[in-house]
Amino acid sequence: MDELSIASLDRIGYSYVEEGNPALRDISLEVRRGEWLALLGGNGSGKSTLAKHLNALLAPMQGACFISGMDSRDERNLWEIRKTISMVFQNPENQIVSTVVEDDTAFGPENLGLPPDEIENRVKKALDIAGLSDKAKSASYTLSGGQKQRLAIAGAIAMEPPCIVLDEPTAMLDPQGRGEVMALLEELHGHGITIIHITHRLEEIRKATRAVVLQAGRLIWDGLPEDLFKEPELTSWGLELPPIVSFWRRLRERGLCEDDVILTVEGLVNRLCR
Repeated sequence: MDELSIASLDRIGYSYVEEGNPALRDISLEVRRGEWLALLGGNGSGKSTLAKHLNALLAPMQGACFISGMDSRDERNLWEIRKTISMVFQNPENQIVSTVVEDDTAFGPENLGLPPDEIENRVKKALDIAGLSDKAKSASYTLSGGQKQRLAIAGAIAMEPPCIVLDEPTAMLDPQGRGEVMALLEELHGHGITIIHITHRLEEIRKATRAVVLQAGRLIWDGLPEDLFKEPELTSWGLELPPIVSFWRRLRERGLCEDDVILTVEGLVNRLCR
């Protein structure tokens, strides 16, 4: 395994039932430290199953998964693996364990057995990064959907992992909540945390450094996000183009735009004005 890799998947396969179609088939993937990896695919493509392998919630039935060199099939490694890669799920309600914001954020560090001063410092730092410092004493049930998801992410931050996997973290949020969470991911990546962001929303991959696509449990595409938007087969993979990109592609087909992908309204207006 490359020492720059935080996760290395070697031809892993996984099935939930013996006779059913495999959820993952022959997946090989290296995730390098400091990446923002967008993991994409339609419903049933295997995204969530792959995510659970990265956090050792599942172990591969075929092949091997190594996290910072640790084999996820060895139960002795599970604690260290889950300290290395934290997981944030789609529904924040399923991750909030305390009725008070700062207590919920402290839950993970407390389970590490850290000294009280260290826990206090981690909670303060995590809530600062998540933009929830003013809600520290608030009841968690009073938060908006976006704030609850940021609270779930704050809990992951407080563990101080080098990598966070987020499984469809904006799927249940309104546009404002999605914007809040995406801004937080950008800040975390700026702090050097490796981000593995599972999503089916292509508008959310603009800041990613790399994208991979799953279909029917197979890895079918791996490259730069801006190159993904140029793929003619993209919609057949169960992915929906953002309206701006769809419009850009139509203009490009008519020779009215260059090959550089336009991902924002402002960019499109500027291009048309020129």
